[in-house]
Amino acid sequence: MKIGLVGFPGSGKTTVFNALTGLSAETGYGATRGKTNLGVVKVPDARVDALAKLYNPKKTVYAEITFCDVAAAATPGEGKGLDERVLGAMREVDALCHVVRGFANAAGEAPQPLVEAHDFEIEMNLSDLILIETRLERLKKEKAKPAEKELLEKLKAHLDAGKPLRSLEILTATDLGSISGYRFLTLKPLMLILDVAEADAAKPVPPDLTEYARKSGLGLVVLAGAVEMDIAQMAPEEQKDFVASLGLDEPAAGRFIRAAYALCELISFLTAGEDECRAWPLRKGSSAHKAAGKVHSDIERGFIRAEVIRWEDLVKLGSEAKCREAGKLRLEGKEYTVADGDVINFRFNV
Repeated sequence: MKIGLVGFPGSGKTTVFNALTGLSAETGYGATRGKTNLGVVKVPDARVDALAKLYNPKKTVYAEITFCDVAAAATPGEGKGLDERVLGAMREVDALCHVVRGFANAAGEAPQPLVEAHDFEIEMNLSDLILIETRLERLKKEKAKPAEKELLEKLKAHLDAGKPLRSLEILTATDLGSISGYRFLTLKPLMLILDVAEADAAKPVPPDLTEYARKSGLGLVVLAGAVEMDIAQMAPEEQKDFVASLGLDEPAAGRFIRAAYALCELISFLTAGEDECRAWPLRKGSSAHKAAGKVHSDIERGFIRAEVIRWEDLVKLGSEAKCREAGKLRLEGKEYTVADGDVINFRFNV
């Protein structure tokens, strides 16, 4: 999964990127102008740790998230507008995380997180409208593809009403497949990160921003970017006490990753053995056949069945054989809906 960190200049976006990845990208206004910072983060997973302890494998592999710190360039002469370079980079990611300023800036200006969140949504809405209007003009000249024209007109009406495409509930899987090439920004999952001062790290989120996120179906995480960036540079044993001093239970990365997984409707299924214990990210509601393809295309093509054990049962009983004896191992077919925490062994023939 690739998540794009976006935001207006001065929001602390790159500082948040460093806090989540443990990297040291240059911060400050204009530091990311013209470039995108990339960082890969392993998703902490106690289930993988437990299975690794059981099997002592040669390799332990966690799921990963790639963070993209998208350049926060404003279009000259258009205030806080987003230029095409920035919009293009945003279209390349699976989900967007909008960092909004929750601290007084160097000029002493009070934060306006709700205004920033709303303004950024407007910019994305306008970008999607331009794509649709351009395509509709072409279809008008070609006088072809009436089904595509009808769908795009529905999308346009929704955007004209000031609503993001992710809130359009009538879209079917077929519709989503047919418009996937447009990479509409308002169709992507969106999360808000409220970047606050250290003193406000454990304070409640402003009620108006909480209500906006709820009504808009957005994820919302609060963190103190500057201090979390320092925490990310510490040794793991030092992090716990420092985080506790802020009134928090864990560093920002863990909280953010769980929120991002929920927002993107992701789960993790597991594979376990002496060679490797591994977590595989998968879209919630996916079939065993689809999960097999995550491991290898040959397994998907030659799928016979899936042997499924709950990770808790495997750790408790200690082996696949004992799980089979206890009736905790199930044989499932292609259409089985994979659950979060399933340990799966795929049988296949090619």
